[in-house]
Amino acid sequence: MPLLRAVKLAISKLGGDRRLIGADVDPNCLGQHFVDDFWLMPRLSKLSIEELITYCSNQGIVCIIPTRDGELGYFASHKAALQAHGISVMVSNAEAVELCLDKLAFYEKLQALGYPVIPTALSNGDIGAECLVVKERYGAGSQSIGLNLGKEEAVLHAKMLNEPVFQPYIPGTEVSVDLYVTRECHAKGVIVRTRDLIVSGESQITTTIRNVALEQLCSKLAQELGLYGHVVMQVIIDATGQFHIIECNTRFGGASTLSIAAGLDTFYWFLLESEGNSLASYPFLRSAEEKKQIRYAGDLIL
Repeated sequence: MPLLRAVKLAISKLGGDRRLIGADVDPNCLGQHFVDDFWLMPRLSKLSIEELITYCSNQGIVCIIPTRDGELGYFASHKAALQAHGISVMVSNAEAVELCLDKLAFYEKLQALGYPVIPTALSNGDIGAECLVVKERYGAGSQSIGLNLGKEEAVLHAKMLNEPVFQPYIPGTEVSVDLYVTRECHAKGVIVRTRDLIVSGESQITTTIRNVALEQLCSKLAQELGLYGHVVMQVIIDATGQFHIIECNTRFGGASTLSIAAGLDTFYWFLLESEGNSLASYPFLRSAEEKKQIRYAGDLIL
């Protein structure tokens, strides 16, 4: 719901008569009460690109914003076909999406490029650490993650996962880095925020901070990987101030609305680019004061 409110705010800045349409396979989806129209759509595995284009054309849809890992590959692979019909998608290219969804491939790529990425392996024996992290190899979900485990504990935890990977456990401050990358592959803006309270893999409390070195590092990486749109990088800052890149999510994050409040105008910039506008006249104006966001449940009375 915070994401939908943020998109509506961006739409209001453009002016004119525009609608926000939500789509989901669940007829009881709560988000349908926060959009102008709702499409009870088929699963993507049963939705051909021709059917999607027809629906978009009939509804006058010119922009699509994917919101979960499971649909990034679909939209990335059909991005060119949709663009050919005047439909812009806020998603990176298929190669970049595939790389970021695969934690092992992501590690190998960043290691080859010389970035400070956390070692990742298919076997705990290939990680030279006593304390380990075990997680699923694919996707960005962290509900099944095992943290700070001994070697035997790590092996047992791995048996509960589909395709586990092992990483060393590195204590420190965990931060999210929100970026918007333009069509010219330029990092328009960057916001770093600490993850103060994490529930089910998402930040319930998060606070913006300034870390110029990390901002520059993540901007360079996003450009080197050829990313586009809103991306979120997860990083550990250890006790010595060293960075350890964990992963990169090529979509808007659960708590990324704080970065919008701090000046990272993701959805407005995307809509502007979708209409063929250059962002040169729309500067990134970062908040001079740091901000804290606390996520909580709310009620909608109809």
